[in-house]
Amino acid sequence: MRDLNYQLKQLCNRNRDGSYATQSDRTRILSHVANQLHELGYRHMNADSLRPKHVDALIQQWKSEGISAGTMKNRMSAMRWWAQKIGKDNIIARDNRSYDIDKRTFVTNISKAKTLDNERLAKITDAYTEMSLRLQSAFGLRREESIKIIPAWADGGDRLKLKDTWTKGGKYREIAIRTPEQRTVLNEAKRLAAGGSL
Repeated sequence: MRDLNYQLKQLCNRNRDGSYATQSDRTRILSHVANQLHELGYRHMNADSLRPKHVDALIQQWKSEGISAGTMKNRMSAMRWWAQKIGKDNIIARDNRSYDIDKRTFVTNISKAKTLDNERLAKITDAYTEMSLRLQSAFGLRREESIKIIPAWADGGDRLKLKDTWTKGGKYREIAIRTPEQRTVLNEAKRLAAGGSL
């Protein structure tokens, strides 16, 4: 292990600020930062040798990699924590705008949905995988939901019932059955699964 990686790990172990998740994320980020500094040619650094040139080099590297604004802000937060712990708060500007880091985007207008292509669907040889994809398309199910679903149990007549153990976040939910196509796909899934899951 390189000196900088080791010293940053020790710094994190000695300073347990924040929740366990925050501490874990910070340790991971600082380890990544140390590796990137080494790759950028800063070979003999230790935890106290952080300088503005290192911060600038990292930000330029992240921008060239196309790292999202949110990820950059998380990394900057960990770097500010590092600078504060070594008593060099002024090394890093307090505002991310000084580094031309954009504002975080929480909601995009870009749909992540994929269209079910019948030609590609026909190439799938496993009946359970094909049915899983058809359920995803018909009801907007997530992948895991469409695999874990027990179609016979889920059929609530005019709605599709999803157990909490099948869903993201462990929340029971229902989806209205509005079209004949949805009913057809669900009936076919029930026949295929024969009382079990997909």
